[in-house]
Formats: sequence, C-alpha cells, structure tokens
Amino acid sequence: MPPLEALEPFLPRIAGADPETRRIVTVILEDVMARGDQAVREYTLQFDRVDLPPEEWELESSTWQSALGRIPAPLREALARSVHRVSEYHQRQRETGFHLAEADGSVIGMKVAPLDRVGLYVPGGKASYPSTVVMNAVPALVAGVQEIIAVVPPQGVTDVVLAACALSGVTRVFRVGGAQAIGALAYGTKTIPRVDKIVGPGSRWVAEAKRQVVGRVGIDMIAGPTELLIIADSTADPEWVAADMIAQAEHDEDAISWCVSTDPDLAQALPAALERALARASRSEIARAALERNGLIVTAGSMRDAIEVANRRAPEHLQIVAEGAERIASSIRNAGAIFLGDDTPEPVGDYIAGPSHVLPTSGTARYASPLGVYDFVKRTSIIRYARERLMADADAIIALAEAEGLFGHAEAVRMRAGGKRVRVSDR
Repeated sequence: MPPLEALEPFLPRIAGADPETRRIVTVILEDVMARGDQAVREYTLQFDRVDLPPEEWELESSTWQSALGRIPAPLREALARSVHRVSEYHQRQRETGFHLAEADGSVIGMKVAPLDRVGLYVPGGKASYPSTVVMNAVPALVAGVQEIIAVVPPQGVTDVVLAACALSGVTRVFRVGGAQAIGALAYGTKTIPRVDKIVGPGSRWVAEAKRQVVGRVGIDMIAGPTELLIIADSTADPEWVAADMIAQAEHDEDAISWCVSTDPDLAQALPAALERALARASRSEIARAALERNGLIVTAGSMRDAIEVANRRAPEHLQIVAEGAERIASSIRNAGAIFLGDDTPEPVGDYIAGPSHVLPTSGTARYASPLGVYDFVKRTSIIRYARERLMADADAIIALAEAEGLFGHAEAVRMRAGGKRVRVSDR
C-alpha cells in the first residue's frame, strides 16, 4: 500500500450545492413561504409537468391502505418482516429520561418527548424505494411521533411504496415533490401542515432545500452518494467481493465502491472478477460508470493499515470479509454501519436486518450516527431547587453572574438568599 497520504485525493470533500442550484432553491423556498399552495402548484407544473389543484394533493387513506391488497403476497410478507425487524431493533433505542431526587428535596432530571409531527420525503426518479419509507418512518413511529406526513412524487407512486406507508405508521400522504415540497413541509401551507423535522433522501434540489430550511425545522442529514468499503483478506472470495461492489455501484453513477485488501492475490484477481460480474449485471451501464469514476482497489501491507484506511475514509457501509471480523471491527472508529463476515452482504442492512439504512455519508461518519429513535425525540432538562440548595449555592451563582457582568442575574438570587421568603399566602 502507498503511504496513507496518497489516499487524500480520494477522500470525500463535502461541498455545498453549486451557486445556481442554491439561487434557484432560495427563490422557490421564499415563494412557497410567501404564496403557499399556489406557489407549490406552479412549481409542480413547471418541474414535474403535473397540474394538481391543492384539494387533490392528499391521497385518501383508503387508497394507500388498500395497496396492501394490491401487491403480491410474498412482497407484502417481505415488507411486513422488514417493518417488524426495524421496529424490534429500534425499540431498544428508546430513552425514558431520568429523575434524580436529592435528600433536601432538590430535583434534576431529563424529560424525553417525541416530536409532534415529522415530514418524510419519498423520492421518485429512477426507482421505487419502499425501503426508504420503512427505514425513515418506523424509527419515528417507535419514538412516539403522532403524525408522519409523507410526500410522494406527484406523477404517481407505486403500490409497494403506498403499502410501505400503510405498514410503517405514515398518517397522511401528499402528492408533491421537489424543493417546493420541502418548503411546504418547513413553512406549512393551507393544505400541507408544517412539520418539526424533515427526513428522507432526494435530488440535489431537495438536499439543498433541506440545507436551507435548517433552523426553521430539523433535518436528518444531507445525504451524499452511497458508499461501500470492503476490508478483505486472503479468505475472501473475489467473485463475492465483486458482486458486493457492484451491488453498491448499481445505485447510480456517483456511487462509491472500495476494496481494501491485505492479500495482493485478491487485489490482482478483483478487476477480472468485476468484469465477469458486470457482464451479468442488469444495471451494468450504471455500475460500470460508478466503478470507473469512484471505484478503488487498495492493497494494504497489514490489517492495521487496512483499518486505518477505513477510519480515514469513514464509509457509510463497511464490510469486513476477513478472519477475526469482530476483532477488526473493534478497531473501527468511523463507519455508518459495519457488516461482519462472508454471509453479511450490505443488502441485508438495506432491507431486513433491523438498523435503519439511513446512514452518514461523505465522511460524516467521523461524527454522525445512523438515523434512529433519538432523532425523533427532544430532551428537556428538569431543575427544582430546595431552599437549602439555593442558599448553599447562592454565593457561587452570584460570583459567576457578576464576573460576566450580569448583575440582574446576581440580584435575582441575592433577593432570595438574603431576604425573607415571601409567599402569596403570607400577604
């Protein structure tokens, strides 16, 4: 392996949208904030070539609930299994807060409460993604969110996506998309209610709109291209590694697939294995473009070096196909999700394993976490001072307040600590 500094050109560089995208999205959002439904309708006609009056945006609940009966039974059962697994996993993330009572009657604690209303962006584009609905909505449902508002492509949405909405706890579905849908969710319109947080992937227009509404609402993350890094040793099968790299590369032309191998023979065999796999792949043009643009095979001199490459790359998905996978994983600091062993290809995490597949990309796994129940709750501090505690802490509070020049803060405490305590009932 070359010196680790040689990896620098291949590491992600987080950049905002181009100036023109930023400008256009700003115009759209300001217009939606000012004119509401009418602006959303006009942009839907302009960008999606669909003219829908606001009264036709919301799908009747029966329309999407009945989608469960319109999809094949094996697909319905697969969706139900996915929802069950994701729900079961996320139940373990629930927080109850805490309440610490002192002997003098003072209390400190933390209250945990769900968000009131969440917006879920369901993309259209090249494919239909029911798993997006499951992986975003179910953690919110487990957290206790009462309203989950899904926005789906106005041109139409597949029955399997609607069925996923029905199984995952979605409460309302609106046929709007693009940056104008993000604006409607963030600001609220006469037809679409304002939400507290927006989750879900989308186009660069959607990503930029999410970036611009942060502060008015929360968001999950700004998703970059999907990523896979495989750590492989001499026990790995090059044909399986190639299949896994292509499974990631078939998403789109920007997808990223790396293999870091401690075995030179595997690294040498991999290009030919990828060619054989591409010859069989149904989305071979997309996968080939992604591999040519973003594919990388790195030969590491040791497993320690391979681990360091992974930590520097901080991938969304990290597969470890090597002896002692658990031990190797214990040295990984930066990854969105880690997949251990030959029989754990990344697609199990996309659909059925349990953890949400909404993961940090573009190197943000250095500090960010997968989407979870904790993204759909807010924490509130609870403080109650007994008089004895206030008297004991008064001098320290006064000293700190006066050091900051906040003499009103000091006086509020001094009045209580230095004078008679007056009760309304005493007057």
